Amino acid sequence: MTSQTSLEKAPRGPQDPVGPAPAQGLRGHPWLTLFSVAIGVMMVALDGTIVAIANPAIQQDLGASLADVQWITNGYMLALAVSLITAGKLGDRFGHRQTFLIGVVGFAAASGAIGLSDSVALVIAFRVLQGLFGALLMPAALGLLRATFPAEKLNMAIGIWGMVIGASTAGGPILGGVLVEHVSWQSVFFINVPVGVLALVLGVLILRDHRAENAPRSFDIAGIVLLSGAMFCLIWALIKGSEWGWGDPRTIGFLVGAVVLFLAFALVEHRVKEPLVPLAMFRSVPLSAGTVLMVLMAFAFMGGLFFVTFYLQNVHGMKAVDAGLHLLPLTAMMIVASPVAGALITRFGPRVPLVGGMVCTAVACFGMSQLTVGTGTLAMSVWFALLGLGLAPVMVGATEVIVGNAPMELSGVAGGLQQAAMQVGGSLGTAVLGAIMASRVDSELPGNWKEAQLPPLSPEQLDQASSAVKVGIPPVAKETPPEIAGKITAVAHDTFVSGMSTAFMVAGIVAVIAALVATLTKRGENAEAGMGGGHI
Repeated sequence: MTSQTSLEKAPRGPQDPVGPAPAQGLRGHPWLTLFSVAIGVMMVALDGTIVAIANPAIQQDLGASLADVQWITNGYMLALAVSLITAGKLGDRFGHRQTFLIGVVGFAAASGAIGLSDSVALVIAFRVLQGLFGALLMPAALGLLRATFPAEKLNMAIGIWGMVIGASTAGGPILGGVLVEHVSWQSVFFINVPVGVLALVLGVLILRDHRAENAPRSFDIAGIVLLSGAMFCLIWALIKGSEWGWGDPRTIGFLVGAVVLFLAFALVEHRVKEPLVPLAMFRSVPLSAGTVLMVLMAFAFMGGLFFVTFYLQNVHGMKAVDAGLHLLPLTAMMIVASPVAGALITRFGPRVPLVGGMVCTAVACFGMSQLTVGTGTLAMSVWFALLGLGLAPVMVGATEVIVGNAPMELSGVAGGLQQAAMQVGGSLGTAVLGAIMASRVDSELPGNWKEAQLPPLSPEQLDQASSAVKVGIPPVAKETPPEIAGKITAVAHDTFVSGMSTAFMVAGIVAVIAALVATLTKRGENAEAGMGGGHI
């Protein structure tokens, strides 16, 4: 039996529910449900960026190596990306309420354990657990919204949900900087404990379990193993590619392994009775387009944002808190524009807002490609605000397109697919744009160095200098005379900005391609299935 069977629309009988029963009081109230899941989602989104600010303090306090510190981030990212779709399936099978609450408890407990850890090995282990529990929480949140809100209110709810993710992601460096600077690195993780307790209490009181009549009854173990392995190989290759080299046999091996495992996964999914991801889902052009759009959006956004933090801190010399404050126009615009985008998508459909959003994103990326070493705050803020304005409708609309075009009984899988697409896109953007930046710096630095009439460098010294310049740090030794130090700083910053400009140009081109993909989207065909008139 193929996966198509589970997607066929059977005629409704008199006993088939068309939506959740109207909410009575707190339990199942749509807007309170949104508030409850937003608290949990905020923890996961915040931890995606807040920890980067704490890494230097963790390294110093625990005597960690650079590789150890990288694993603090990579372990979390890998666990999250590998588990998202499987976690969504668990929600479809056992109920999104239970899955969400387990995710909240586990995430908060793992966070507290990290704060109590006295070795970097324990920090990494608990970060992996954080990622696994975060993967349970995120798709379940979308599944709960899909099941609780009537169709005409769903886009607004997803808009606010996207706003919380965007604001938490962009606000992470600000909060992290304040906590690390004025409290301790442990406080970055301890803060999740009271937030998790609040999310748990609200979840127990407010969330109502919704299960589709034809929810999956079994597990596709082979599919889970193959998909998890494929996602691991892909994300690991993207993470390590810049370190190993993109032509390195190890990088190529992991990429080839990912392709082989994805193909094996596709073959298995065609043969099992209840597949992990019914491939017939992707016969929906809008759903497929929404998934590709989410990958491309995350590519441009997360890949570009990666360089902006180095630009603000290492070129403009800002502290982490100041750099975060300079990103407030982006955060504020996402907060304002996400609910508005939800309302527009509800009224006009997703296509026009999605195309317009990616066009705005492309213009912002092309604008940021014109940033210079001396660009002022006002000019930066304009492009950051435009980026936030462009991202808001895409975050909302692409999510609605993916989840709304999936059958109700697969809403958790669809939510996991949406989040996995973001993780893959972000990793791909960081890796590809990072490689472009590195190539540009490697090609321009020797000429710029020579043109500034600086002392010649040996090949080994040039490699060390290039590594520093790739993150915007001038390779100035302590005993360097001030005049020479000034020249080195100017060369380093100019070369970095040149590489960043090229990377943003590529991000802009990707955003243009995404705008074309957005023309293939439309309102979810199954948006109203399983949703009824809850108390709004």
